[in-house]
Amino acid sequence: MRVLFVDDDETWQETVSEFLTQAGHEVQCASTGREAMEVLRRDLCRLVITDWEMPEMNGLELCRAIRAEQFPAYVYVILLTCHDSPEDTIEGLSAGADDFVTKPFHSGELAMRVRAGQRILSLETRDLALFSMAKLAESRDPETGAHLERVRSYCRVLMEHFADSRTPGYAMDPGYTHMLYLTSPLHDIGKIGIPDSILLKPGRLSDREFEIMKTHTSIGAESLEAALRQFPDAGFLRMARDIAATHHERFDGSGYPAGLVGTEIPLSGRVTALADVYDALSSKRVYKTAFGHEVSRSIILKEVGTQFDPEIVDAFLTTEDRFIQIRQCLVDPEPVVDREAVAMAV
Repeated sequence: MRVLFVDDDETWQETVSEFLTQAGHEVQCASTGREAMEVLRRDLCRLVITDWEMPEMNGLELCRAIRAEQFPAYVYVILLTCHDSPEDTIEGLSAGADDFVTKPFHSGELAMRVRAGQRILSLETRDLALFSMAKLAESRDPETGAHLERVRSYCRVLMEHFADSRTPGYAMDPGYTHMLYLTSPLHDIGKIGIPDSILLKPGRLSDREFEIMKTHTSIGAESLEAALRQFPDAGFLRMARDIAATHHERFDGSGYPAGLVGTEIPLSGRVTALADVYDALSSKRVYKTAFGHEVSRSIILKEVGTQFDPEIVDAFLTTEDRFIQIRQCLVDPEPVVDREAVAMAV
């Protein structure tokens, strides 16, 4: 998280800057409200910590200036103050402050306030971006609805298994699992850049058409990377980019677009790959009937160590009853098109 600390006392600047840097934040400092506004206009920081009492433009005036400015994203403001009366609190909130820390304060309290602001900003950015991107994908990709819901549910089942079994290198915290659940539906976001003549073709693709279809991985990754440059603190964009870029990589290095091998492929991409292919195999398509679970299972088993990570296949075998339940509960209202995932598996 990039944090802007505003205080006219250089000793306070050094102390707070050092503390926040040790906590893992990138810190910029300003001595006045006007200087802070110049910094924000030049290089937006999503979180500002400002002293109330400052020359030229005090903390309240800075809050009002920030709220009046048309910044591209919300700026979270923590006000440092010796004023602790209810009237002062009302005045600060009215000026646009989001939180208060009363001087003198403990460094741990400031760390918790910053972390709370970071969580709020992350949720705001994540939910807005996911909603916007999901709607964009929905407008172009016929592969929406139950397919996306099933894929993310399969991903969650696999990650929950790893957490329960404490598999080294695969067991992640609940936050990772939830983030994968939220971002895996964006695995094919790059299909917004595929021509309708190919994306909507009601039959198998020619070799040339399939090569064009394969570019959706790079298109999706590049689009999400552009968003990540605007919001470098948004971890969900980083995971979404990794999934879009790598969910068609193969464990033996024969996949696309980069030919990554083994654990060079991010875990999120390896998990989504199996979930996506299983759903493609077990679903009805315009040009094929749905394969039953046993047939889909046997095809996946043939690709252990070649297309799929063996640990993830083992997790799939352990949790296959839950896969079947999800498949039965989330039924497609009508056939959808997903040629490439099937083509990569058969």
